Amino acid sequence: MCGIFAYLNYNVSRERRYILEVLFNGLRRLEYRGYDSSGIALDADGPAPSSASPSGASYAGAPPLVFRQEGKIENLVRSVYSEVDEKDVNLDAAFSVHAGIAHTRWATHGVPAPRNSHPQSSGSGDEFLVVHNGIITNYEVLKETLTRHGFTFESDTDTEVIPKLAKFVFDKSHDEEGDVTFSQVVMEVMRQLEGAYALIFKSPHYPNELIACKRGSTLILGVNELSGQQNGKPFHDVKALTTNGKPKELFFSSDLFAIVEHTKNYLALEDNEIVHIKDGSVSILKFDPHKEKPAFVQRALSVLEMEVEQIKKGSYDHFMQKEIHEQPHSLTTTMRGRLKDGEVLLGGLKEHLKTIRRCRRVVFIGCGTSYNAALAARPFVEELTGIPVTMEVASDLLDRQGPIYREDTAVFVSQSGETADTLLALDYALENGALCVGITNTVGSTLSRKTHCGVHINAGCEIGVASTKAYTSQIVAMAMMALAIGSDQISTQARRNAIISGLTGLPSCVSEVLKLDVEMKELASSLIDSESLLVFGRGFNYATALEGALKVKEVALMHSEGMLAGEMKHGPLALVDENLPIIVIATRDACFSKQQSVIQQLLSRKGRLIVMCSKGDASAVCSNGSSRVIEVPGVADCLQPVINIIPLQLLAYHLTVLRGFDVDQPRNLAKSVTTQ
Repeated sequence: MCGIFAYLNYNVSRERRYILEVLFNGLRRLEYRGYDSSGIALDADGPAPSSASPSGASYAGAPPLVFRQEGKIENLVRSVYSEVDEKDVNLDAAFSVHAGIAHTRWATHGVPAPRNSHPQSSGSGDEFLVVHNGIITNYEVLKETLTRHGFTFESDTDTEVIPKLAKFVFDKSHDEEGDVTFSQVVMEVMRQLEGAYALIFKSPHYPNELIACKRGSTLILGVNELSGQQNGKPFHDVKALTTNGKPKELFFSSDLFAIVEHTKNYLALEDNEIVHIKDGSVSILKFDPHKEKPAFVQRALSVLEMEVEQIKKGSYDHFMQKEIHEQPHSLTTTMRGRLKDGEVLLGGLKEHLKTIRRCRRVVFIGCGTSYNAALAARPFVEELTGIPVTMEVASDLLDRQGPIYREDTAVFVSQSGETADTLLALDYALENGALCVGITNTVGSTLSRKTHCGVHINAGCEIGVASTKAYTSQIVAMAMMALAIGSDQISTQARRNAIISGLTGLPSCVSEVLKLDVEMKELASSLIDSESLLVFGRGFNYATALEGALKVKEVALMHSEGMLAGEMKHGPLALVDENLPIIVIATRDACFSKQQSVIQQLLSRKGRLIVMCSKGDASAVCSNGSSRVIEVPGVADCLQPVINIIPLQLLAYHLTVLRGFDVDQPRNLAKSVTTQ
């Protein structure tokens, strides 16, 4: 969803041109999250005549420079440099201390337009500026109150109430008490807000200061000491580290991708924490709405294990293409150190395995691709553990307030670990006393912090909005989880050994299936003018059908539906004709003969079939050669979905390129869905 980025240099000279480029590049790193407009704010040249608010509170210097633009970030870049020329702003002006903020917006309240873009302002003079990720649920009440106090609203956003509320608090406090600190203003604003948010405040009343706070949405602090930096060493307290007057750069970001090129030292803010940067020092306060004064918090910095190369395309044209072809490596990384001597070792679950084995059921909870990965895992989790497994779409579980019991094990699956519906469902499950397990790709994410235990899939950075390598790594991670839970059962020992052997050889089989790239491009060219696509699967590959159709839908913008083949005669058969392309997944497993029957029924109705089968089975699934056949290598049946999805990922990718759409940032979609 929305992306937040901020940059503050302290005791080190930086030209305005350099600051602009740091902000622009930060936004570029956040593009993958999905957005429709963007904006930045930085300091104007000073000194200038003092500006005053209606309350009489004045600040030295000119109002901040604020730029907002609809569309891609490059539109903003062009607009900024054009306005800079018109206003004769000196790009060579140097600042030893400067605080700039930036934002990419994914529209929730109000259409994409400059007036709705962030930073949102308190009004004339831009006394308070805010960038925001999340949704303020009580904004209408706040808006009515502020309107009665004389505030005029210019945007359609929920965010605009925040800077105006900050100005209201500031003016009132200044009139009654005189001086008021920046953190006091922000705390009073937080006291009034309901909903999920990550916020950064900038104000000319508090020059060279930034304040960040969060509740629900992710926010990262990055620290780059420019002299005497202690890379890789644990720090006792970030405040103690930064109160030394040394040159440094400080960053805020919605995720780690935007700071990795600047520093490896970071801190993930916890809910209700306020980070105040002043005089180069970082102070962390814990806000409690029931207490007048906050508590100071000691937090240590973590060291980021990520390289800049991981967030670059390299020799590939698109991130999605790169991530599809990275899957042999990502699967190897997922399994590294976890398969030893025919056993599965999952340190994140070790202490909770006995509890999971005794549970009454396992409940898989996720959204989108993560839900599909869990659905792919359900059959072998049931088989290897003997525990009933139910599936829940996170939003539907919340809508129904479905029953979750203390005796349940709730497994939450999320690539980012920040998916709003999944996190709300996690809170619901925790309230009901269930053991909560997290499956995520993001170390330090909210999901990994809130769950009792879990497995990091270690798939590496995934930038493309349409998930590819994270999906296959999620399936493998859950396969290892099932093997670990069921390791006490003698009756399934032979089956477990076969699956572990299959996991070991899986990366090489993925490398083999990736050789179908050219064939999938040819297939895509034959489907380029089609308006719809059906994908039939069953058993282990029902999830493959859903996920393959979702990929085509997400990026190629073609209507596509994944369907359970057993339900074909209960409605979908009416759609079949010689024009509608239908993919049938018929690789070797217990459902193979049933899929052969499905193929014959579709052919008898002149269906336009594309059949995916195991190598050597072309004649068995299509004896007369009337259908197009995709042959894939065979692996253990429960691991076959990992292989079978890859041709469909390649098909979706090539369809998108041939149809001229944006592969990495599909229309209207966001990578990390942080709103309900």
